[in-house]
Amino acid sequence: MIKPENQVSLPTQLPAGPRFTIPLRFRDRRRVTMLITLLILGYVTLITLPTMIPDHFKLVEAITGFTENIKIMFLQPHLSNTSWLSLLGGLGQSILLAFLTTLIGSVLAFFLALASTRRFAPTALVLGIQSFMAVIRAIPTVLWVLIYSVVFGLGANAAVIGITFHSVAYLTKVYADSMDELSPEAIETLQAMGLKRPAIICQALIPYLKPSYLSWTFIRFEINFADAVAIGAAAGAGGIGYQLFMSSSFYFDFHEVGVMVYLILAFAVVLEIISYRLRSSNTAQH
Repeated sequence: MIKPENQVSLPTQLPAGPRFTIPLRFRDRRRVTMLITLLILGYVTLITLPTMIPDHFKLVEAITGFTENIKIMFLQPHLSNTSWLSLLGGLGQSILLAFLTTLIGSVLAFFLALASTRRFAPTALVLGIQSFMAVIRAIPTVLWVLIYSVVFGLGANAAVIGITFHSVAYLTKVYADSMDELSPEAIETLQAMGLKRPAIICQALIPYLKPSYLSWTFIRFEINFADAVAIGAAAGAGGIGYQLFMSSSFYFDFHEVGVMVYLILAFAVVLEIISYRLRSSNTAQH
């Protein structure tokens, strides 16, 4: 059999599928937008910062004075213009203010979260409540307190309403997100068994989401305590925040400020320990 000297091989063409061009992803666009925004803000800061510094400002003396005040606050704390009883009473007022606003806010937020969950409410109502809550969350708590202080005057009433108002918006969001995590098959199964909506909420929704509710509510309590301290100084709502404002701005007694800072830090440590215990118990139950 005679074989050809040069074998010719024809190239095999593979079937070519449709070609797609991958556009710039949304997250990449968001990163670029954030980077451009940060660059613009940094440029504006570098330009305007020198104009904000007064002519007689002396950097070395300012740093020295700041370091001396920090040393007095944390290394030499003692009381001069108030007593321990008054100070502990002010701390208790701030704690009670945070507890009251968290309690009222959590109750109101639970029912609003039910009305803003797609599985239990119509779409129009869900969008309306979520949009309104987003507007409330966009405004800081201190501003809400100052807004209500125009009506009720500076004091505890404006503080309670302002902190509660923001707490409701915050907890409604996180409660509704937790409700959306519930499996729709479980709800459909309970509905097929003939259970009504109140029974489904009491027997399925609340037991399933109880750990997350407790965690989010406790987190909001921590936030409300910090807000209560800040608002006590800014809006005259009393508590340890007002005493901190008086000691730092009226008496200029940084020894006393140091005592108050240590008290606030001690209570923050207690809150952190309780939060850790709650997380540990929830993990053990799961």
